[in-house]
Amino acid sequence: MTSDEFKQLGYRLIDWIAEYRARVEHLPVMAQVEPGFLQSQLPAQPPERALGFRGIEEELERLLPGLVGWQSPHFFAYFPSNAPLHSVLADIVATGMGQIGLSWQAAPALTELEEVMNDWLRQMLGLPPEFRGVIQDTASTGTLVAMLSARERSTDHSQARGGLQAEEKPLVVYASDQAHSSVPKAALLAGFGRDNLRLIETDGDHAMRVDRLEEAILGDLAEGKRPCAVVATVGTTATTAIDPVSSIAALAGQYGLWLHVDAALAGSAMILPECRALWEGVERADSLVINPHKWLGVAFDCSLYYVRDPEHLIRVMSTNPSYLQTAADGLAPNYRDWGIPLGRRFRALKIWFALLAEGVEGLQARLRRDLDNARWLEAQVRQAPGWRVLAPVPLQTVCVRYEPEGLEGEGLDRLTLEWVNRINRSGAAYLTPAILQGRWMVRVSIGAEMTERRHVEALWRRMREEAERAASQMR
Repeated sequence: MTSDEFKQLGYRLIDWIAEYRARVEHLPVMAQVEPGFLQSQLPAQPPERALGFRGIEEELERLLPGLVGWQSPHFFAYFPSNAPLHSVLADIVATGMGQIGLSWQAAPALTELEEVMNDWLRQMLGLPPEFRGVIQDTASTGTLVAMLSARERSTDHSQARGGLQAEEKPLVVYASDQAHSSVPKAALLAGFGRDNLRLIETDGDHAMRVDRLEEAILGDLAEGKRPCAVVATVGTTATTAIDPVSSIAALAGQYGLWLHVDAALAGSAMILPECRALWEGVERADSLVINPHKWLGVAFDCSLYYVRDPEHLIRVMSTNPSYLQTAADGLAPNYRDWGIPLGRRFRALKIWFALLAEGVEGLQARLRRDLDNARWLEAQVRQAPGWRVLAPVPLQTVCVRYEPEGLEGEGLDRLTLEWVNRINRSGAAYLTPAILQGRWMVRVSIGAEMTERRHVEALWRRMREEAERAASQMR
């Protein structure tokens, strides 16, 4: 492809993306297709000869029925995953530059912009200067790196000797029973074993019970095991519950545990000074992870992993083959030594573009809008007969259930799944159900870039209509 051909095709594709975003509000939010919908339309064999990009816009239209409206103002499922158009441009520029961050010398601008963006975000989040950051792909990777770092600190770097297989005492990891599934997965991948993973009971607000955590630690010590790490969640997946970080940090310090804070979604809220009390004590964490690619307005994927002791992280993760050694080593960070991948993409451009386009004040205003919309919906649900708010609403997620008189147990579960599935199948909005304390409920996750109060109001009307209609048909 020549530069002129690239320009012509690029203009066409930018127009197509812009037009897609302009109409996304009016498209079905949940994909209205069945498995195999696209496979049946494409040839079974790859083209032997180049076909070129003539009619590419029409070909892209084939994908539309299978696209979920993550950027739709009617998207209230999973979590916000904002991809503003300035972030789209940042991804285009990053790919166009074609940089691969093997080391500072391999990509000086990539490395130094990442270092600056990590520090800008640190300041925005109110973290102390000793925290140093690195961009990972997702929080799952950050949590795995934390578990590996915790393992090596507890064993005095057993990876340089016989590894966990040579350790006399099993190492134990602790997390809330509401922790994200990536936490148990990371503990298993890091070699701790399922028998050495403790999921701690939560309280009425679905936050970790510190008394139960200490009981588990003491029990493991009595059995000759070695408590190694604890994960505190700030904004759990189901309800955005907030574990008491300060109290957990005190126990971690007392018993010598690595403290990792998973604030993948909620961490974005900490650019608001009024929200920082939610993670009081975070300055005592050994590591923490937040996902700007969720609520902050940076397109997927871009996750920030912060540590208080970068030298320990580098010792655990470093690799230094001769072909990567340069005269700049020691003068600038080599981020290959801060995580699992050897190479890295130019993700920092997305953070830079977001701050150039919106500034801190613009990002803060959008988050405050979402928090206000969540509080509005919470108030409406509490006032409506038969409706319940099932968890505190510290952030932008409201957990609800419609409980008409005389319906409970499995019947109530059937009703909940019926009305939420009706909404999703209609394409008018997208919500995700989840199990809380053994029963189905519905999460309303507010925070798409385009979502305004009118969209939340429309959703609330639809929820009441579908829930009441489903209940009347079950009687």
